[in-house]
Amino acid sequence: MRITTVGLDADDTLWHNETLFRLTQDRFRALMADHAPSEVLDVRLAEIEKRNLRLYGYGVKGFTLSMIETAMELTGNEAPGRLIADILAAGREMLSEPVEPLPGVDKALDELSQKYRLVLITKGDLLHQEQKLAASGLGDLFAAVEIVSEKDASTYERVFARHGTGAGEAVMCGNSVRSDILPALEAGAYAAYVPYPLIWAHEVADVPTGHPRFAELASISELPAWVSGL
Repeated sequence: MRITTVGLDADDTLWHNETLFRLTQDRFRALMADHAPSEVLDVRLAEIEKRNLRLYGYGVKGFTLSMIETAMELTGNEAPGRLIADILAAGREMLSEPVEPLPGVDKALDELSQKYRLVLITKGDLLHQEQKLAASGLGDLFAAVEIVSEKDASTYERVFARHGTGAGEAVMCGNSVRSDILPALEAGAYAAYVPYPLIWAHEVADVPTGHPRFAELASISELPAWVSGL
């Protein structure tokens, strides 16, 4: 099989992301300690986040708005101004966090870019994702960048047709089975799953073990050799 294009997810595939969300949620629990127990807060925030995805999309800004909405609901719409200010400050800090590639990313992408067209395919806020890519120092390795509202089979069909020779001659690599693996396989691409220690509940799905175009890799460092062997 001739592979011409390799798609790569960004958050938690190329750099840390979910860790930052978890730390901010810990901070949110502390801010809300006088208003709701942690278990109630977590459930309500998850419900509100899921509901708001169609309105705000993925990313820090939507998460911040969902935290504010959660705070308002759990305080009977009487959240102190100081609390809202602290939530906004937490969101701003997330947006300004430094970006450092995960171990092995630089070398793997450099090696892949010598043989294949690399395409960044990621969800999230357009401006923030562009800022993170620029800060990572990896931007020059990509032939194209696609920041999408959702990752489904039609997204991969469109992206790999636009920036490659079609999904049948493409590989998608990422840490989310739900977003990076299953829809890429449905589109006809190969898919490499590189697990990250933390995963957002919304992205959890069963690993398609045994699928002929699927592989689970221990790290992204294994990706160039796997792609070369296809």
